[in-house]
Amino acid sequence: MPILLQINVDINSGSVGRIAEQIGEIAISAGWESYIAYARDYQPSKSKEIKIGNSLNIYYHVAQTRLFDNHCLASTRATRKFIRKIEEIKPDIIQIHQLHGYFINIKVLFEYLSKVNIPIVWTLHDCWAMTGHCAYFSDINCNKWKIECHHCPKKGNYPASLLLDRSQKNFHLKKKIFTLLHNMTIVTVSDWLKNLAGESFLSKYNIFSIKNGVDLNKFIPSEDNAFISQKYNVTGKFVIIGVGTTWQAAKGLYDFYKLRERLSDDYVIMLVGLLPGLINDLPKGIIGIPRTESIKELAQLYSIADVVASLSYQEAFGLTPVEGFACGTPAIVYNATATPELITSDVGYVVEPGNIDQLVDAIKKIQQKSKSFYAQNCRKHAELLYDKNKLFNQYFQLYNNLLPIN
Repeated sequence: MPILLQINVDINSGSVGRIAEQIGEIAISAGWESYIAYARDYQPSKSKEIKIGNSLNIYYHVAQTRLFDNHCLASTRATRKFIRKIEEIKPDIIQIHQLHGYFINIKVLFEYLSKVNIPIVWTLHDCWAMTGHCAYFSDINCNKWKIECHHCPKKGNYPASLLLDRSQKNFHLKKKIFTLLHNMTIVTVSDWLKNLAGESFLSKYNIFSIKNGVDLNKFIPSEDNAFISQKYNVTGKFVIIGVGTTWQAAKGLYDFYKLRERLSDDYVIMLVGLLPGLINDLPKGIIGIPRTESIKELAQLYSIADVVASLSYQEAFGLTPVEGFACGTPAIVYNATATPELITSDVGYVVEPGNIDQLVDAIKKIQQKSKSFYAQNCRKHAELLYDKNKLFNQYFQLYNNLLPIN
C-alpha cells in the first residue's frame, strides 16, 4: 500500500487545510495510506495525523521572526522530531503545502529531503517560496525576487520582522536549500503563479498548474434561505458578500468601506471571517460574521448573496468566487494577480483594483440582470472547471507517475 505524507500548517481548516484533506481523501479511496502533518488549526481528519511541535514552539518561532527575521529557521527540535516520524512511516510521496506559519525549520527539513530518495511535490499557494521575506510582492511591483532580495520594503508585513532585515540572507538560503532536491515537482494553483515560479530559482524543476477545487456536493445552491436571511436581517436587500480568513487592506477591507458609502440602504454588505474586534468597528450597512468551519453555513451565506465581491489585491488563486459559483452566485474580482483567470462574461465581471466607480457599475449590471440570469451558468462553470474530484485526481495521477517502477 503506497503511503502519502502531506505537510501543511493546519489540518482540514481554512482553504489550504481543506485542500490537503480532500487530496488525502482521494488517496485513501484509491487504497493509499494517508498522513497529514500539521501545527495548528485542527479539524478532524480522515487521514492519520502528525502534530509538529506545540504552542510553546510556535510562540518561540514567532519571537524569532519578529526580532530577527528568522521565519522558518526556528523550530529545530520540532523539525528533527518530525523527521524521525518520516523515517518511521516511510512515505512513498511527500506533498508539501504551506511551510510558513511559525512551525518548521526549512533548512533542517530540506537538507534531510535532499538525502533521501522520496519524490516530493510542493504546491505553491503564494509567492513565499521564491522571496527573501514576503508572501506577495505584486502590490508594490517589487521584482527583486528575480535576482536577489534585499532591503525588503515589506519587512513589516507577514511574516513581520520588527527589528532585523534578513531578506538578502533568507533569499540566498532559500535559493540554496530549495534547489538541493533532484526529485521535486512544483505545482502552482494558477497560471499566474506558474509564470512567476518559472522566472524564479524554482525554474530548475518541472512546474505544473493544478487549480483549486471545491466540493460540489457541499457547496450547492441552497433553496431554504429564509432562516439565515432573517437571522442577519437581509430579507429584501441586495446582498454583497466577501469571505476571507484574514481581513486587511490588501484583502480589500477598506474598499468595502468605500463601496458602502456609495450604496443606498437597499444594499447590504456581509463580510465573513472577521475577528470580533473588527466586527464591532464596522460601518453601518456592513454585517460582520466570524470565521466559520461549517461548509453548510458558508454555502447558505453564498446562496443568499446576489454577488460575491473579491476585492483582494493579491491572490494566488481566489477560492471565494469559485465557492460562490458553486452556489449559483456571480462574482466581481479585481484585475490583479490570479483572480481574473476565474471570470468569464457568463459568471461576473473584472474591474480595476481600487476603482470603486467600476465596482459600483458592475454591481448595478448584475442587479439589473438579476442573480437568476447568472445562477445556472455559475453552477455549470464550477462543475466544468472546479470540481475537486477532477482536479485533485490530477495530484493522484502525478503521484503515480512519480512512483518508481517496480
